[in-house]
Amino acid sequence: MTPSASALEIAESVRDGRVTARSVVEAALSRAHSHNQALGAFTDIVDDRARDRADVIDGLAHGGGDPGPLAGVPFAAKNLYDIAGLTTRAGSKINRGNRPAKADATLIRRLEAAGAILVGACNMDEYAYGFVGENAHDGPSRNPHDLEHMTGGSSAGPAAAVAAGIVPISLGSDTNGSIRVPASFCGLFGLKATYGRLSRAGTFPFVASLDHVGPLGRSARDLALVYDVMQGFDEADPAMTKRPNEPVASRLKHMIPGVRIAMADGYFAGDGVAREAVLHVAKALDVTRVVSIADAHAARAAAFLITMAEGATLHLDRLRNWPGSFDPDVRDRLLAGTLLPAAWVGQSQKLRRHFRENVLKLFDVLDAILVPSTPMTAPLIGQKTAMFGGVEMPLRPHIGIFTQPFSFIGLPVVSVPVWLKGETLPIGVQIIAPPWREDIALRIAHQLETAGIAKAPVAQAFA
Repeated sequence: MTPSASALEIAESVRDGRVTARSVVEAALSRAHSHNQALGAFTDIVDDRARDRADVIDGLAHGGGDPGPLAGVPFAAKNLYDIAGLTTRAGSKINRGNRPAKADATLIRRLEAAGAILVGACNMDEYAYGFVGENAHDGPSRNPHDLEHMTGGSSAGPAAAVAAGIVPISLGSDTNGSIRVPASFCGLFGLKATYGRLSRAGTFPFVASLDHVGPLGRSARDLALVYDVMQGFDEADPAMTKRPNEPVASRLKHMIPGVRIAMADGYFAGDGVAREAVLHVAKALDVTRVVSIADAHAARAAAFLITMAEGATLHLDRLRNWPGSFDPDVRDRLLAGTLLPAAWVGQSQKLRRHFRENVLKLFDVLDAILVPSTPMTAPLIGQKTAMFGGVEMPLRPHIGIFTQPFSFIGLPVVSVPVWLKGETLPIGVQIIAPPWREDIALRIAHQLETAGIAKAPVAQAFA
């Protein structure tokens, strides 16, 4: 299969006997090894495991069994997912002293039960605390569309692996935007499901009240296929909500009659290419309505405070015992979190409830809201500042200005990739839907993809 083959195409070909899972996996492993030095996408490549699993899938396919809806599809996972036999490093130096994981994370198990095949663990910002994808210990992940530019983070390696055509899908995590930011910079589709929808069991945490997990891919259909098999209650994740599975893939092409979509203005208006991308998507969807989301600035500030406080609490013993082993940028932000007054965090949680209630009221009259995924296309690796609304500010903490307010209240979001005329790098647009309505966001994403407005080609240098 070619690097541009989708998960759907691979699975259909393996089930029909046109290709073997072993040949697909060998091609993916070859690409991973040959491209990784340039990309910095993988920290571990699990050759033997992948080959063994491929042989099992081929045995099922050729023996009359059911190899699954993702038969033979290679995938990668951020290295905060437990992978049996590997140490779950979560982008850190400290974790490398831990024992290897005894079992796979729930989502990895569910993907492999559906026939997918894990090929490796991917690079990320240390402890998921960053938006740039520049790891102090393993080096930066590089944007396949231009290696001098960053992937975004913290799901940096998973994005690079998909954008370079090594695998068609990957698993990331999203606390404040860590799926949607690299999806935007690397030109991918990314899904952050409703908080409590997908199991986080077997993943290294960051901020338990904000952490989400989800996929990145090169098509909305692939996201839907993966999302469908990852659903299901898991008592090992205390944040999960007991809901029946609600498959999307079979309904993807059926648009919702009279779907009501608006663009967000004010705080979320964006400027430059971010604004152009939203307008481009809105025009394709015949969207003219504009809506205001009150208190977005305050919501983002509250999200920052909760992140700092919970993250600092999680890492307090590590900060005491191994301060020199942290990335200094991560360490200093965590240390700052230890100094926050408890009253501030309490007020942030109250603001969180208030903001969520106000946003949910908008969905009484809307089905989806469009906002930029990032304020700009991918900056250069090592860049420290950028212009935000005409003001030069530190880059690293501010890339997620448009993603944080929606992680903060757990809404489902799909980031779709847009290539504007004259631009050499992509940028994303978020489709925000009401709680538990991932189907709305995915169906709109699929409509945009079908119309050619959203597209995720393999980076030219790797195609």
